Amino acid sequence: MTTQHTSSQHAHLPPSGPPGPPHGALHGVREVKSAARTIEVLELLAERGNAPVTIRDLCERMGAPRSSVYALLRTLVDAGWVRTDALNTEYSIGIRALLAGTTYLDADATLTAVRPILAEVGKELSATVNFGRLDGGDIVYLATWEAPGRERSAPRVGRRLPAHATAIGQAVLSAVEDPGSRLVPPLARLTDATVTDPVELRRILQVTRERGYAREDGQNSPEIACVAVPMPDTTPAERPLDGLSVSFRAASLTAAREREAALVLREAARRILDGLS
Repeated sequence: MTTQHTSSQHAHLPPSGPPGPPHGALHGVREVKSAARTIEVLELLAERGNAPVTIRDLCERMGAPRSSVYALLRTLVDAGWVRTDALNTEYSIGIRALLAGTTYLDADATLTAVRPILAEVGKELSATVNFGRLDGGDIVYLATWEAPGRERSAPRVGRRLPAHATAIGQAVLSAVEDPGSRLVPPLARLTDATVTDPVELRRILQVTRERGYAREDGQNSPEIACVAVPMPDTTPAERPLDGLSVSFRAASLTAAREREAALVLREAARRILDGLS
């Protein structure tokens, strides 16, 4: 369930709403080019995880001259946001990025309410439980309780996956008024079971909306099935951007177990929201 992907592999539903503002003109304010490039470098390095990136790769992805990218990298290395090897040929994300991410998690009031409830749900269902947030067309995992004996070698928190390929993503998308505005084709295929047909995905989201929870089997990790529910956001508009999911071995997830998991997750979502009110 922790497969990483790059933005070049993103694949989503075609937007059905009006196009957004032109790049660099958001809210009528021109973007600062150096700031935009800094963000682009950090996001590209983050996508690669523990795989270092060369300057050549970054220049090709960004369409920027080597001299500009090198100067930017040196600034970020000196500040601790990027790290490099002894020869300054390969680059990866630095410790300052971790500190910034940790601050985001610590400052999120929802996570304070989520963590103890995830543990209760996980123990009740004897399964791994996740809390994730929709970010564009992806789900970003913000909290996880790992079932004993099923701990992962790499932590899930901070990982992102295409929303269409996860139960938690499908659950949240089913509650969004216009999921097509968040997803753009083509849909990325993570496994042979991943739904990549926009028409089929819309059907799945409709079924999910009607029954109140999502289920997916092996769409992002073979032999793993997940059940998930959306959780309304706490903004005035109460947009459902967050969700809860529980993971099982596909062979063990019977129809009765599926319904039980959905009921437990719904109650967990209610308790989390009660804790925020």
